Amino acid sequence: MTPPNAVPPPRRRLRILTWHVHGNYLYALSHVPHDFIVPGLPGGPPGYGALGRRIPWTGNVAQVPAEDLRSLRFDCVLYQSRQNLDDARLLLGEEQRALPCAYLEHNPPEPHPTDTLHPFRHERGLIVHVTPFNAAMWDSGPMPVRVVEHGVPPPAAAYDGSLECGIVVINHLARRGRRIGRDIFESVRARTPLDLIGMGSEALGGQGEVPNMEVGACLARYRYFFSPIRYASLGLSLVEAMLCGVPVVGFAATELPTVIRSGENGYVDTRPGRLVEVARELLAQPELARAWGAAGRETARRRFGMERFVSDWMDVFDTILEAA
Repeated sequence: MTPPNAVPPPRRRLRILTWHVHGNYLYALSHVPHDFIVPGLPGGPPGYGALGRRIPWTGNVAQVPAEDLRSLRFDCVLYQSRQNLDDARLLLGEEQRALPCAYLEHNPPEPHPTDTLHPFRHERGLIVHVTPFNAAMWDSGPMPVRVVEHGVPPPAAAYDGSLECGIVVINHLARRGRRIGRDIFESVRARTPLDLIGMGSEALGGQGEVPNMEVGACLARYRYFFSPIRYASLGLSLVEAMLCGVPVVGFAATELPTVIRSGENGYVDTRPGRLVEVARELLAQPELARAWGAAGRETARRRFGMERFVSDWMDVFDTILEAA
């Protein structure tokens, strides 16, 4: 008998080809009760890196040499980048490329935020966006669209907040520039304590990359989480911070203003000066930070819980298989 509120098992277990594009997202996806096959290549170029041991992969995620894909059976394909689409022409047979499929779009459109046509076209395909904002901004043409918001496994870490400092988690902020808010980060850091972690963060005086499964414990020590991002998807690390009970202060752009209610579960604004003022308030009032963080944790549990995420993805796979 299925426990109350539990996700029912799939009608049949699927073999799904996808790529190792975003390790934390693939880990969340592995909670869906299907089997995921990811290709690997020597040297681990983007999309083909080794799964490694930094994430506790379950038995339903398997990596195979990319050259073996043509000889394997799949029920459907989950593309996650334009490179995946190009590589499929080389790695897959004609029948495999014709399988029911979905394209998981992690990002908002570029170069233009409203008039960029999505590249995915497939007679048996579906575009899946990770935020409603992204779905609204992309021109998806004739393709059907679905939104599956993030699901983040609840971290073991609980909010401590003893470090009188904010924390930013962004990979390669130094080279990604204004779009990701490098100038906002540097302006705020000059006026209030702010640390940076993530790949390549040393270039801006940051602490470097923190292993995936240790990020939650790292975030939980800080008084607040700061997001300087002007234009990108909602970050998984931000959701993880919320689940730890860390209050969020951020630039009010893209999906973030629909998640954070200023003065209730965090604070968002388009004025960097105002964000500095709020950050200083949290440093001076740890109980305010704790109250906002607790409210943010409940928001994250409701909106980004794994049960809803798994259910949504099971529905996506059922939809593309039924339409086949």
